[in-house]
Amino acid sequence: MGQIEWAMWANEQALAAGLSEYGGLGGLGGGGDPGTSGSLRELAAGVLVCLLEYPRSKRKKGSTMERCGQKYLTAVVKLFGPLTRNYYIRAVLHAALAVPAGFLLSTILGTVCLGIASGIYLLAAVRGEEWRPIEQKPRERPQVGGTIKQPPSNPPPRPPPDARKKQPEVGG
Repeated sequence: MGQIEWAMWANEQALAAGLSEYGGLGGLGGGGDPGTSGSLRELAAGVLVCLLEYPRSKRKKGSTMERCGQKYLTAVVKLFGPLTRNYYIRAVLHAALAVPAGFLLSTILGTVCLGIASGIYLLAAVRGEEWRPIEQKPRERPQVGGTIKQPPSNPPPRPPPDARKKQPEVGG
């Protein structure tokens, strides 16, 4: 059996946490008090986590399914270099964002998800994983002369002449 790529699981967990924190504060779900500074801080934390976690990392083996529109955010995440590539830093960031979110009832689910994601990222970092962008492969244009093959020189095989004769139908 192959190795488990823990960062992939942490990415899904952290994205769910960011969406939960964003939705729990009035962004999507309508909860929380949008006028308080704590809720605005958690709203910004949810948006930050979503922007950081939306681009998936390239897998070591096999193919990676890219999210819709991921290439635009991948360019932004690549700008920050080792700050976003290193999973130790992501684990600490998610743990630090989870602590203040635990004091608001509307973001408890996001807090738990961020805590779990932080632990999984720490495990991925210990195992030596790091974020790698999914690079687009250049599409190969088919060669015009290379795609046309020679037509067959022999006709397709046919059944013997007596098998080709129609059988008389019985009944009427």
